[in-house]
Amino acid sequence: MRRPHDILLVEDNPADVEITLEAFRRSRSGTRVSVCRDGEDALDYLFQRGRYIRVQNAPRPDLILLDLNLPKRSGLDVLEQVKTHESLREIPLIVLTTSDRDEDIRRCYRNGANNYLTKPVQFDDCVKLVATIQQYWLDLSKLPSR
Repeated sequence: MRRPHDILLVEDNPADVEITLEAFRRSRSGTRVSVCRDGEDALDYLFQRGRYIRVQNAPRPDLILLDLNLPKRSGLDVLEQVKTHESLREIPLIVLTTSDRDEDIRRCYRNGANNYLTKPVQFDDCVKLVATIQQYWLDLSKLPSR
Protein backbone atom coordinates (compact mmCIF):
# COMPACT_ATOMS: atom_id res chain seq x y z
CA MET A 1 0.00 0.00 0.00
CA ARG A 2 1.24 3.45 -0.93
CA ARG A 3 1.90 5.98 1.83
CA PRO A 4 0.24 9.39 1.61
CA HIS A 5 2.36 12.10 0.05
CA ASP A 6 3.37 15.25 1.89
CA ILE A 7 3.33 18.60 0.13
CA LEU A 8 4.64 21.88 1.44
CA LEU A 9 2.60 24.81 0.14
CA VAL A 10 4.39 28.14 0.59
CA GLU A 11 1.76 30.80 -0.02
CA ASP A 12 0.87 34.04 1.77
CA ASN A 13 -2.48 34.76 0.12
CA PRO A 14 -5.23 33.23 2.33
CA ALA A 15 -7.63 32.84 -0.62
CA ASP A 16 -5.01 31.00 -2.70
CA VAL A 17 -4.23 28.74 0.28
CA GLU A 18 -7.91 27.83 0.72
CA ILE A 19 -8.45 27.23 -2.99
CA THR A 20 -5.38 24.99 -3.20
CA LEU A 21 -6.33 23.05 -0.06
CA GLU A 22 -9.87 22.55 -1.34
CA ALA A 23 -8.54 21.35 -4.68
CA PHE A 24 -6.40 18.74 -2.90
CA ARG A 25 -9.38 17.71 -0.73
CA ARG A 26 -11.42 17.14 -3.88
CA SER A 27 -8.72 14.91 -5.28
CA ARG A 28 -9.39 12.48 -2.41
CA SER A 29 -5.83 11.24 -2.64
CA GLY A 30 -4.96 11.45 1.02
CA THR A 31 -2.20 13.93 0.21
CA ARG A 32 -1.19 15.88 3.31
CA VAL A 33 -0.55 19.57 2.72
CA SER A 34 1.41 21.71 5.18
CA VAL A 35 1.23 25.47 4.72
CA CYS A 36 3.85 28.13 5.38
CA ARG A 37 2.75 31.70 4.83
CA ASP A 38 6.12 33.41 4.39
CA GLY A 39 9.60 32.57 3.18
CA GLU A 40 11.21 32.55 6.61
CA ASP A 41 8.61 30.12 7.96
CA ALA A 42 9.17 27.86 4.94
CA LEU A 43 12.92 27.74 5.59
CA ASP A 44 12.31 27.02 9.28
CA TYR A 45 10.02 24.15 8.22
CA LEU A 46 12.46 22.71 5.69
CA PHE A 47 15.48 23.01 7.99
CA GLN A 48 13.41 21.84 11.00
CA ARG A 49 14.24 24.73 13.24
CA GLY A 50 12.20 26.98 15.54
CA ARG A 51 8.68 25.63 16.02
CA TYR A 52 9.46 22.84 13.54
CA ILE A 53 12.35 21.39 15.54
CA ARG A 54 10.56 18.04 15.85
CA VAL A 55 10.26 15.96 12.71
CA GLN A 56 6.56 15.26 13.32
CA ASN A 57 5.93 19.02 13.13
CA ALA A 58 7.61 19.21 9.73
CA PRO A 59 7.59 15.99 7.72
CA ARG A 60 9.97 16.08 4.78
CA PRO A 61 7.84 17.04 1.79
CA ASP A 62 7.68 14.96 -1.36
CA LEU A 63 6.93 18.15 -3.29
CA ILE A 64 7.15 21.90 -2.65
CA LEU A 65 4.69 24.38 -4.20
CA LEU A 66 6.26 27.82 -3.89
CA ASP A 67 4.89 31.29 -4.51
CA LEU A 68 7.47 33.91 -5.51
CA ASN A 69 6.01 36.98 -3.81
CA LEU A 70 6.30 36.24 -0.11
CA PRO A 71 6.84 38.33 3.01
CA LYS A 72 10.05 38.11 5.07
CA ARG A 73 12.01 36.05 2.51
CA SER A 74 11.21 35.93 -1.18
CA GLY A 75 10.25 32.75 -2.97
CA LEU A 76 13.42 33.09 -5.03
CA ASP A 77 15.47 33.14 -1.83
CA VAL A 78 13.67 30.00 -0.60
CA LEU A 79 14.30 28.33 -3.97
CA GLU A 80 18.02 29.16 -3.81
CA GLN A 81 18.32 27.87 -0.24
CA VAL A 82 16.53 24.60 -1.06
CA LYS A 83 18.40 23.88 -4.28
CA THR A 84 21.84 24.56 -2.81
CA HIS A 85 21.35 22.42 0.30
CA GLU A 86 22.57 18.82 0.08
CA SER A 87 19.63 17.17 1.82
CA LEU A 88 16.88 19.31 0.23
CA ARG A 89 17.89 19.79 -3.39
CA GLU A 90 16.36 16.52 -4.57
CA ILE A 91 12.85 17.54 -3.45
CA PRO A 92 10.90 18.59 -6.55
CA LEU A 93 9.99 22.25 -6.33
CA ILE A 94 7.28 23.85 -8.43
CA VAL A 95 7.02 27.62 -8.57
CA LEU A 96 3.30 28.42 -8.53
CA THR A 97 2.85 32.15 -8.87
CA THR A 98 0.94 34.94 -10.60
CA SER A 99 3.97 36.25 -12.47
CA ASP A 100 4.41 35.27 -16.08
CA ARG A 101 7.42 37.54 -16.58
CA ASP A 102 10.13 35.89 -18.63
CA GLU A 103 12.79 37.24 -16.27
CA ASP A 104 11.14 35.48 -13.27
CA ILE A 105 10.77 32.24 -15.22
CA ARG A 106 14.43 32.27 -16.29
CA ARG A 107 15.69 33.08 -12.78
CA CYS A 108 13.68 30.26 -11.27
CA TYR A 109 14.86 27.64 -13.73
CA ARG A 110 18.44 28.91 -13.44
CA ASN A 111 18.19 28.42 -9.68
CA GLY A 112 16.91 24.86 -9.90
CA ALA A 113 13.11 25.03 -10.07
CA ASN A 114 11.70 21.80 -11.45
CA ASN A 115 8.68 23.52 -12.93
CA TYR A 116 7.12 26.98 -13.22
CA LEU A 117 3.34 27.38 -13.36
CA THR A 118 1.13 30.43 -13.42
CA LYS A 119 -1.76 30.35 -10.95
CA PRO A 120 -5.14 29.95 -12.61
CA VAL A 121 -7.77 32.59 -11.91
CA GLN A 122 -10.85 30.35 -11.92
CA PHE A 123 -11.46 27.78 -9.17
CA ASP A 124 -12.25 24.96 -11.62
CA ASP A 125 -8.96 25.61 -13.41
CA CYS A 126 -7.16 25.44 -10.08
CA VAL A 127 -8.76 22.06 -9.34
CA LYS A 128 -7.63 20.81 -12.76
CA LEU A 129 -4.10 22.12 -12.19
CA VAL A 130 -3.87 20.44 -8.78
CA ALA A 131 -5.12 17.18 -10.29
CA THR A 132 -2.47 17.43 -13.00
CA ILE A 133 0.28 18.17 -10.46
CA GLN A 134 -0.94 15.27 -8.34
CA GLN A 135 -1.05 12.85 -11.26
CA TYR A 136 2.31 13.81 -12.77
CA TRP A 137 4.47 14.51 -9.72
CA LEU A 138 2.96 12.16 -7.14
CA ASP A 139 1.40 9.30 -9.10
CA LEU A 140 3.54 8.90 -12.23
CA SER A 141 6.93 10.30 -11.28
CA LYS A 142 9.42 8.27 -9.28
CA LEU A 143 10.45 10.36 -6.29
CA PRO A 144 13.41 9.71 -4.01
CA SER A 145 12.53 7.95 -0.77
CA ARG A 146 12.59 10.01 2.37
